[in-house]
Amino acid sequence: MPYKEKEITKRYYTIGEVADDLGVATSLIRFWETEFDIINPKKNRKGNRQFTPEDIKKIKMIYHLVKEKGYTLHGARDFIKNDANAAMEKIDMIQSLKNIRGFLSELRDSIQRS
Repeated sequence: MPYKEKEITKRYYTIGEVADDLGVATSLIRFWETEFDIINPKKNRKGNRQFTPEDIKKIKMIYHLVKEKGYTLHGARDFIKNDANAAMEKIDMIQSLKNIRGFLSELRDSIQRS
């Protein structure tokens, strides 16, 4: 059985990394932190926010509801309060589909180049 290296994953991400991943400003993430109780990043001694992968999933859920689905902040808060588990499952499914789409696009491009 061949040796396969484990994929290295970070424990904490900076607010800049999270903002770049979503394509939004860092100020928007700080604003959502004040508006939504589910976002509670750890802060280091300097006060810099350190987001876990779980925090990022929650932020992506809020991003999906507000930016993609067009919910108001109040509507997104109510949706999360009433059915957070279903929302998280839906976000996971959407992310999986985006990954598959990206893979298929790369595959198509490599076939066209051949």
